[in-house]
Amino acid sequence: MPTFSAHDGTRLAYHVFGDGPPVVCLPGGPTDSAYLGDLGGLSAHRQLIRLDLRGTGRSATAQDTACYRCDRLVDDVEALREHLGLDRMDLLAHCAGANLAALYVSRLPENVGKLALITPSVRAVGLTITGDLRLETARLHRDEPWFPEAFAALEAIVAGKPTADGWKAVAPFSYGRWDAAAQAHETAGDERMNPEIVAAFGAEGAFAPDTTRAALARFTPPVLVLAGERDPGAPPHTMAEFADLFPNAELVVQPGAGHYPWLDDPDRFVATTAAFLACTSAPSS
Repeated sequence: MPTFSAHDGTRLAYHVFGDGPPVVCLPGGPTDSAYLGDLGGLSAHRQLIRLDLRGTGRSATAQDTACYRCDRLVDDVEALREHLGLDRMDLLAHCAGANLAALYVSRLPENVGKLALITPSVRAVGLTITGDLRLETARLHRDEPWFPEAFAALEAIVAGKPTADGWKAVAPFSYGRWDAAAQAHETAGDERMNPEIVAAFGAEGAFAPDTTRAALARFTPPVLVLAGERDPGAPPHTMAEFADLFPNAELVVQPGAGHYPWLDDPDRFVATTAAFLACTSAPSS
């Protein structure tokens, strides 16, 4: 398992899949990168460098939980770039990892070639996803047998009455199909999540949305924002707003997909993402 030293001496691990020009992949959660797999076969087109964020997976933990804060993880991504010997790197980030990617781009834009944001979280840029929009998107699943229970739980969460059972009940909304593979993926993700690290990631001071948005408006390399049509966690309407923060971004909405589009339709996801990463000019609208 390859490792490198962060600037504070913490040993961090990463995983390498495939051949070709590298793409550094930042997981959401924050959790280890195992749930990304090879992103539905994207490793057949590009070499994927999956980072295990500090405190997760094979990366070392730290005694000071403050170092898990999202803005401070920017230094870990930069240390990985330096370790890999890349002048500029293509960057792919999923969910909460998009917050880290946005902060990295804000601070070190000259070090990024292309940026792919997959069903991104919007905390770092201060966008609002209303409860009504989440419910509207969730209704696209209304023909599923599990829908009534899950939708009732989502209504309670939107109303500010979440419970542990309620959060479990809404899990199917994150997937295009709530089949055995999706259920196994969800269970494995739950087992890897560390609540202390999650809390530290978004602790007070982690995000400065106005500053970040201003920096993203100056970031001119190509950007892909990929949304799942049926994802209430990152609804297409809000993803369009995210794409609009960049001067050179393309929004792609994957039909029938949830929060993990490489699981829902690997061929479509890989075709879209590989084509974007291979582009040498501005993406088409």
